[in-house]
Amino acid sequence: MIKNIKKPELLLPAGSLARLKTAALYGADAIYAGVPAVSLRARTSISLEDMEEGIEFLHNLGKKIYLTLNLFTHNRDIETLKGFVERLKHLKPDGVIIADPGVFDYVKEQIPSLPLHVSTQANVCSWLTARAWQKKGASLCVLGREVPLSEIAEIRKNCPDLRLEMFIHGAMCMSYSGRCLISNFLTGRSANQGKCAHSCRWKYKMFLQEETRPDEFFELDEDDHGSYLMNSRDLCAMPLLKDILEVGMDSFKIEGRNKSEHYVAMTAHAYRHAIDAYFENPEKFDYRPFMKELETLQNRGYTTGFLTGNAGPESQNYDATASTSSFRAAGQVVGYTSKGEMILTIRHKIKTGMALEFISPSAFAPISYQVKEFFEERNGKPLEEISCGRPDQKILLPVSKEMQEKLPVLSVCRTKEA
Repeated sequence: MIKNIKKPELLLPAGSLARLKTAALYGADAIYAGVPAVSLRARTSISLEDMEEGIEFLHNLGKKIYLTLNLFTHNRDIETLKGFVERLKHLKPDGVIIADPGVFDYVKEQIPSLPLHVSTQANVCSWLTARAWQKKGASLCVLGREVPLSEIAEIRKNCPDLRLEMFIHGAMCMSYSGRCLISNFLTGRSANQGKCAHSCRWKYKMFLQEETRPDEFFELDEDDHGSYLMNSRDLCAMPLLKDILEVGMDSFKIEGRNKSEHYVAMTAHAYRHAIDAYFENPEKFDYRPFMKELETLQNRGYTTGFLTGNAGPESQNYDATASTSSFRAAGQVVGYTSKGEMILTIRHKIKTGMALEFISPSAFAPISYQVKEFFEERNGKPLEEISCGRPDQKILLPVSKEMQEKLPVLSVCRTKEA
């Protein structure tokens, strides 16, 4: 533990402009995002034009944005890389996240003043490696997800002048920080080029062959759901948050650039309030209320991963990839009418009589709301039930003035399935 620890930066992902703004609303200090051609998230929907708007939006709020440039380059990528680096000079992000040493050197040469962050893909797992990147000019290293908390503390001690970042929440890879070839082998989509098909989540029927019995095959037992031998639970460091805070990390990173607005809202909300609660009263900090909020999210079951040592069988979900949560994202506020009705883009079937929980960006406790009546947004027609058949399906909800004040545009809500 170090004395006089400072509050770490809470860093959220954004695969779209809407998610960027939602994460900022719910308490993120900074955002990381990337355009598909030069980052490891080929399916993100954020364009360079969106990026420009997002950077201006965040800077006006006094928040930061880091752009991901963490692809491992092939020769065919170099011209695209050069073009993007030219755009970086205009975009002026607060830093760039890089994995490839060649890309690191190229960006450093082209934009010497731009802070360079070393990606988790670079597998920084020791203070020796962290120091080596610092000597090359890195201002921050994202530690590999395979590093236990005891070793993170040692890295912190030996690298006092280097900013350090670690993942605290999100999907875990059954491979070594994304160095997986299963997707490439089965589908031709390379995880190391940002196109992972998540083949580790698939159901497999498998047979085992023992070396000295080449003609005998032993079927692996499975139930009606099949076998999920490579399906990792999701990382959640909330139970260890007090210990992690006291190590003195500079940045806490949440995974999920392909996740929804609801996901970034809820993870930012829970960790923002948890971090603030610790600094208000470290001795009485209790992670459990914040953990309860995270358990409402869709998840495969949570694990602390490698933070307490080597991840064992308890870090895997061998039974299924379905979520363990009974809660579902229900919608997001996109505006209010002149009559004070809430305009809600729906993400779940809505019907009269159901219960919703709205998550206020300004308060921790959810706001309960019983749906007594609602109307179709396009024509004001009263409805008894509506499904989210279209991505832009909207309804009007009568709400109080107090709810309007507590639930600005981009606020999210959820519902619990019976």
